[in-house]
Amino acid sequence: MTRYGSMYGPDVTFLGVDRCDVSDAPSLAGADVVIIGAPFDGGTSYRSGARFGPSAIRQACYLAHDGSRPSLAMRTDGLRDLRVVDAGDVEMFSGDIESSLQALRDVVARVAAAGAMPLVLGGDHSITWPDVTGVADRHGHGQVAVVHFDAHADTGDIEFGSLYGHGQPMRRLIESGAARGDRFFQIGLRGYWPGPETLAWMAEQRMRSYEMTEIGVRGLAACLDEVAAATGDCVGVFLSVDIDVVDPGMAPGTGTPEPGGLTARELLDAVRRICLELPVVGIDVVEVAPPYDSADVTALLANRVVLEALSALARRRCDSAGSAVWDPSVPLLEHR
Repeated sequence: MTRYGSMYGPDVTFLGVDRCDVSDAPSLAGADVVIIGAPFDGGTSYRSGARFGPSAIRQACYLAHDGSRPSLAMRTDGLRDLRVVDAGDVEMFSGDIESSLQALRDVVARVAAAGAMPLVLGGDHSITWPDVTGVADRHGHGQVAVVHFDAHADTGDIEFGSLYGHGQPMRRLIESGAARGDRFFQIGLRGYWPGPETLAWMAEQRMRSYEMTEIGVRGLAACLDEVAAATGDCVGVFLSVDIDVVDPGMAPGTGTPEPGGLTARELLDAVRRICLELPVVGIDVVEVAPPYDSADVTALLANRVVLEALSALARRRCDSAGSAVWDPSVPLLEHR
């Protein structure tokens, strides 16, 4: 795959990090994280527009796009303490979902095989099937746990006569064997879907879903404690963040908004904690639909989700190596 650049809008990298070409092995040498754009919304069931998400997420920041973002909470600079490069967008034609998803899987698998962590900017949630599968191609099918933030379970079977779509990737992952139901953790579910038949299938797979009603009673921290404990024997963790897990009052720019979600702060704190405490081997951030955004607040939030993840990954590496990134006399903020 030759670097495609940007399918929509200006050809820029994520906040100015270096470019790379996935088909050119030397350009991946030493990379810790590779940003991949997946500008695809051919799997949407309601409002499209997520094809413009990667471009919006890359650009959504009022600071200089200089490849540097020091984190106050983590005392790291995720864009500099890690080697982060941007491969541009995978060419994904929304009229051909099978070819598009296969192209994305190939790129993700190549990045993972090179020893780097793929961080995919969506795109609708159908891209998580190839994202997790591409990572599993490297780390082992059934060996990677999935932590999935979403308003919706995305475990549907056939929708509009198709097996493919943004409401079905988690079922396809489990049915294919790329991921296991008993290593699948969903956080933030709410609303009026799925129905009893789909819920029964999820229970048969031993999926664990933390609905907003449970999070409200027990607290998000307690739920994350359970997720951390349950993923201890996994080779790695794939983190999938659907921006609609956040209440649409704070993230209106998405295709299927559902009232009553997490706050933006809760999501950022949770992503930081997961990337700091768990062995994350892949990430995607999906369902940002700029045509429905207001003052870019959804794209800004998605941009910060990426930065929280990178800052925490840098902190995890620093702590593991027993070295300080910033002045150790300056205390870290409480990350939980």
